[in-house]
Amino acid sequence: IHPAVAGVRPYSGAHETIARLRALLAGGALLTGARPARALQDPLAFKVVPQTHGAARQALGHCDSAVEVELASSGDSPIVLVDEGRAISTGNHDIAPVAIALDYARLGLAQAVTIAGERVQKLLDSAFTGLPTGLRADPTSPDDGLAIVANGAASLAGEARLLAQPVTLEQPTSAIAAGIEDRITMAPTAARRLHEMAGLALRLAAVELMCGAQAVDLRGSVGELGEGTGRAYAAARRSLPFVGAGEAPDGDLDALEDWLTGDDVP
Repeated sequence: IHPAVAGVRPYSGAHETIARLRALLAGGALLTGARPARALQDPLAFKVVPQTHGAARQALGHCDSAVEVELASSGDSPIVLVDEGRAISTGNHDIAPVAIALDYARLGLAQAVTIAGERVQKLLDSAFTGLPTGLRADPTSPDDGLAIVANGAASLAGEARLLAQPVTLEQPTSAIAAGIEDRITMAPTAARRLHEMAGLALRLAAVELMCGAQAVDLRGSVGELGEGTGRAYAAARRSLPFVGAGEAPDGDLDALEDWLTGDDVP
């Protein structure tokens, strides 16, 4: 997340993501170098967050722009040209720019959701963290710890990818209106699926925060967190208690989701 990374490959989304990550980690041991890296190479689900989240940012930004244009426009047909004293037929009711942008947004979000699901799996695997498998409080215990949430995380990511499939290609030839209305864009379906997919992404983010908070506690590194990551940890702990030996994961994921959509998110 060095600024030079976006400098040599200047996608705007990557630049914005790197700036945000550095702000979240500001003051923490990872960004200052007080805690050295544990490995030469991180799994790609961690390493390519700037590139993947950057692509999602750009896709969502394009969608936002398309919707803004549409909301400020007229899709009526005909339109009245007062200066010319006549009405003309238009095709402005065709909402292809928005439909395509909605498909693009879901494809971008799917990439971010996929690596989030992979990060959860890595957080629960001692080979990658050096912590007990399942983030168990007692490594000698037969308890699952948080291992059970791996299944839910994979399910959330998988369902999100299914919703990401483009719908604008599903344009049937139709005989509606005597064969005149022979084209549709499926934009409402694209929008509904983006809404559903956003809910899955939000849930997965809460699950990842739960695992991250457990890992931080096991490592004893709460005091080394950055300005933003420290606030995220505190929010997670307000809703989700540490899972001790012999305990099952408990708490209020819904409350953590509410925090993620609120104004207090760093």
